[in-house]
Amino acid sequence: MKQKLLVTGGAGFIGSNFIRYVQNVSPQTEIINLDLLTYAGSLENLSNLPHPSNHQFIAGNICDQTLIEQTLQENNINTIVHFAAESHVDRSLEGPSAFIETNIVGTFSLLEAARKVWLVEKLFPLNDVLFHHISTDEVYGTLGPNDPAFQETTPYAPNSPYAASKASSDHLVRSYNHSFGLPITISNCSNNYGPYQFPEKLIPLMILNALTGKPLPIYGDGMQIRDWLYVEDHCEAIWTIIQNGSVGESYNIGGCNQPPNIEIVKKICGILDERDLPNTPHEKLITYVKDRPGHDRRYAMNIEKIHQELGWEPKHDLANGLRDTVDWYLDNTDWLNAIIKEKDYQQWVEINYQQRGRT
Repeated sequence: MKQKLLVTGGAGFIGSNFIRYVQNVSPQTEIINLDLLTYAGSLENLSNLPHPSNHQFIAGNICDQTLIEQTLQENNINTIVHFAAESHVDRSLEGPSAFIETNIVGTFSLLEAARKVWLVEKLFPLNDVLFHHISTDEVYGTLGPNDPAFQETTPYAPNSPYAASKASSDHLVRSYNHSFGLPITISNCSNNYGPYQFPEKLIPLMILNALTGKPLPIYGDGMQIRDWLYVEDHCEAIWTIIQNGSVGESYNIGGCNQPPNIEIVKKICGILDERDLPNTPHEKLITYVKDRPGHDRRYAMNIEKIHQELGWEPKHDLANGLRDTVDWYLDNTDWLNAIIKEKDYQQWVEINYQQRGRT
């Protein structure tokens, strides 16, 4: 049966990259894109899609269950790919309520709409529908320097309002499979980077600040470790799970790249130094600021399950991925300038970084 996707949050960083990926590998797939266009989502991310005729945008809130039901019914949706989320730990510390509303209540509304349309009204045979939920490695908590990487069986231990809200949504999704028989899959990914990422996250923030000669703010000692995943690899993994994953299962997705944050920033500086740009050497801009409250020290993902069961592994190593990312931002300054002007970016940087002070 032909798949017709509802992608929630498809105007955001990962969601828009996923839509591009699907349109490249499966041009005939029809995509309905539902996004509220909050600060991290933008129609700029959807310009020049490979097959725009197979993409329809709907401005709407995932908490609006009636809208979701109508969208599923009127468009004969048989696959939901749920990206929409509040996703920045720092913002969750400033204002947790939005994370509870979007990540928990929004996911519940989507699940209820899918249950009604797919299970009660039986719009499609049960074997032809799927609810895929995108989550994060942060639900597992933090690792010590010598701890083994997170596995799908690692107990949840979220340490921020963001991580707790995503953990809650994971449990809701899993419960709808167990209690009602809703076909679901879940993926937990590590830190993404690449084109179209809103410049509040580490890598695009460092690129933007370096280009404009502003300080490169590093939390604490900069030795926090993340598992960096190039966004196109993530999109390929999600599509692989949707096509071939086992219903009811969770899959960890990681990039197998785990340097400390300060090393990431120095690599970016080195790449920019090679481009004959102002402010060289860019490392002189590095500034250490007060650490984030409760900052998790290390994440790492064991991807053995998705590799063994579905044959997926990341294609980009960090060196190539960072170069591609830097080049994309250098080649897309119009996009970057539009995003910065369109959103509350400057206010956020002032609150989150400049007010922390140097250490």
